[in-house]
Amino acid sequence: MEHPLNRQVRLVRRPAGIPEATDFEIAQERAARPGPGQVRVRNLYLSVEPAMRGWVSAVANYAEPVALGSVMRSFTAGRIDVSSHPQFPVGTLVTGMFGWQDYAVVDASAIQHTIEATDLPLSTALGVMGINGVTAHYGLLELGRPKPGETVVVSTAAGSVGSCVGQIARIRGCHTVGITGGPAKVAQCLETFGYGAAVDYKTADFAQQLAAACPQGVDIYYDNTAGAISDEVMKHLRPGARVIICGTASVASWDPAPSGPRVERHLLVKRASMQGFVIFDHPGHYPVARKDLAQWIRAGELRYVEDILEGIEQAPGAIAGLYRGENQGKRLVRIAAE
Repeated sequence: MEHPLNRQVRLVRRPAGIPEATDFEIAQERAARPGPGQVRVRNLYLSVEPAMRGWVSAVANYAEPVALGSVMRSFTAGRIDVSSHPQFPVGTLVTGMFGWQDYAVVDASAIQHTIEATDLPLSTALGVMGINGVTAHYGLLELGRPKPGETVVVSTAAGSVGSCVGQIARIRGCHTVGITGGPAKVAQCLETFGYGAAVDYKTADFAQQLAAACPQGVDIYYDNTAGAISDEVMKHLRPGARVIICGTASVASWDPAPSGPRVERHLLVKRASMQGFVIFDHPGHYPVARKDLAQWIRAGELRYVEDILEGIEQAPGAIAGLYRGENQGKRLVRIAAE
């Protein structure tokens, strides 16, 4: 069909904190044909990221807020079904920031990655082989600089980024400690992702569990949460420790900013460093990371878990479910058969 029906998930209300299903609507329009130098992508998988909370916030962070009435910003994986560009023929599998919709007409320059590793499921291009895996790889190896025998602590340890961080650290010969919520995710950290230890931040004895898991202190802390969890980890930093700030999932709103213990004394006394990063600033690292990640997956050294929701109708509520901890692994929405 030349102009198929295109379902779109649009942002209609600016959320005060975590976006809920009622902040979105599903609208329909006919998909356009691509102009010169453009392609039309039939999206097959939509990604769901913790960072989406920041993307729809009224306060801009590293990206401009998604405009009200527009398609929700999202990474997607799909197949080109109409092309006006000779380098991207019909049938090519691609990823890009194509939004929560069935079809996206984009300039060829908007294509982030052409998928050639067909021995791996297409869904992995949005998770362990996509932004999540690349984020884990860059943050840990480039900023953390792990050495064999060091202790690496990871918050949201069972999540799509955290689980990858823990496994890469283990591959590099580190003692790994995962922080997660609930007995099921503690078991997943130990049994699926191979952490040396895993602690449950929801328990009353979290502080004691963490201290027992890190008897020699913490050399690298990969922080996906901020808040009280991270305050506790800071107490255990070793001299020369590296703290990597990847996310702030435990803080529902930064307006106003929450108050809490200050980290400066820990950084000073322990001569530690703390650095935040956004993977979008490092496009050159993607092929480097993908090469390693694919090799580790094929060798059975890197495992991943996916939480796939069926149908575009599931997308509006998918972010809130992520923050409630409902997902097991990387959350995706499948909207068409491969």
